[in-house]
Amino acid sequence: MGAGPRPSGAVGLGARPAPPNDREAGPGEHRLFIAVALPEAVRDRVSVVVDAARAATGDARGIRWVGPDGLHLTLRFLGATPAGRVASAAAAVAEAARSVGPFEVRLAGSGAFPGASAPRVLWLGVDRGGPDLAALSRALDAALAARGWPSDPRPFRAHLTLARCEDPAVGRAAAAAVAHAATGVQAAWRAGSLVLYESHLGRGPARYAVVSEDRLGS
Repeated sequence: MGAGPRPSGAVGLGARPAPPNDREAGPGEHRLFIAVALPEAVRDRVSVVVDAARAATGDARGIRWVGPDGLHLTLRFLGATPAGRVASAAAAVAEAARSVGPFEVRLAGSGAFPGASAPRVLWLGVDRGGPDLAALSRALDAALAARGWPSDPRPFRAHLTLARCEDPAVGRAAAAAVAHAATGVQAAWRAGSLVLYESHLGRGPARYAVVSEDRLGS
């Protein structure tokens, strides 16, 4: 399945496609994740791909498309986190950000996790910047582990999630639509910071708020 390159930094087939602890935060908790942000121009370019694929599938049920505000290169999902640990998470983000300088990222190609026969996660690939993202992921895991978070045993594969599928048949059709819409598409930018986000679930699309942001290499 999938047109174009595999995501850079790939190790095996496991790829953090479905984060653990993926539930709404309870009282006194914050639902956190850590990511490299996309600039608005890149989000707009990717949204064109999503809109075209969504139109081609007739807005079928059993698939959740990511909206423009949800387009991030996620490095680690922390999930529901006690309020007292948010500052520690932010400190880990700051430490990891210092370990890697700014780098170029380019999105190209598409694919699915765990595979073509029963796709659950549809993505755009990263054909430039994958090793830097992997290094940043390793630094982040180490900084979090030093502060009490368990290490993430799943191998890292740089990718940009576009949709999550519940029905394999719908997923296969949507994956083909994404591959067609993404043909020839490239979107590049210079990644310069690492962001700790809080996501708010509820009725309608998820909402995202920046908790902290640290410049890379400083």
